[in-house]
Amino acid sequence: MGGMASALPRPTTVTSKESGHRIQWPVDEGRIETAVSVLQLLGDPTRLRILCALLNGELSVGRLADTVDAQPPAVSQHLAKLRLAHLVRHRRSGNRIYYVADNHVRELVHEALAHAAHVRQGLPDHDTGAEVSAG
Repeated sequence: MGGMASALPRPTTVTSKESGHRIQWPVDEGRIETAVSVLQLLGDPTRLRILCALLNGELSVGRLADTVDAQPPAVSQHLAKLRLAHLVRHRRSGNRIYYVADNHVRELVHEALAHAAHVRQGLPDHDTGAEVSAG
């Protein structure tokens, strides 16, 4: 507008110090859409509680229901959504199904909870954990 060309951001790469994962900027739309879907699923308190319960390893549906104080059918429905989004995996042992959170999801939930603690306690931010390089 007005004859001014908008400046596009230079391509850069951001590398996480914790995981070593590299993200190219600008981020492709498919990755953005998938990340939005993941974050929306984590926005439900029961689903977040389920993932918190899975931070230390696998649990059965019944144990998860007890842990998050919800009915097993409701927990199963939440787990089905999490499974479809590849946020949890499951295995069957006899008549029981055990769930475990994906490693990336465990890191994401852990960081979200750590961030929440910082916000609630008024603690300062840490180092960003990322290095940016022109690409």
